[in-house]
Amino acid sequence: ALKIFGSVLHEPNLWHLNRRSASGAFGIGLFFAFWPVPFQMWLSAGLAIPFRANLPLSVATVWVTNPFTIPPIFYGAYKVGTTVLGTKPEHFEFQFSWQWVVESINTIGPAFLVGCGICSVVFGLAGYFSLNWVWRFQVKKAWERRRQMRNQEAH
Repeated sequence: ALKIFGSVLHEPNLWHLNRRSASGAFGIGLFFAFWPVPFQMWLSAGLAIPFRANLPLSVATVWVTNPFTIPPIFYGAYKVGTTVLGTKPEHFEFQFSWQWVVESINTIGPAFLVGCGICSVVFGLAGYFSLNWVWRFQVKKAWERRRQMRNQEAH
């Protein structure tokens, strides 16, 4: 099944962890975690490849939204959407049916989708820059420790 990608999957950054590939993967995974679709992992993998982000990490990060966390996360996205659109939040009860989804597109759908879009961008960027900063900070700390150890050995 992976033959369709040809040699693209031989890119080292797709499989190795370094600051660039990990930060990109984390940002991509969080970006797609807020998309209300059942194929978030495929989208994350599809974007990780051209951006040369770590493929397993980008797919795993999508699981921030899982069956236990989806209700509060998506409700928060809905609240963001109502705030941005200036609409009054509507009371609704989730029903696991296609009919409910179709009916809800007209009522809560616009606010929900706008909120998901905003949360995707905000959390994706925050994830990218946060992990990038943490990685740099840890490397800087490790270099400083090595320098201190060399200085102690020299004295």
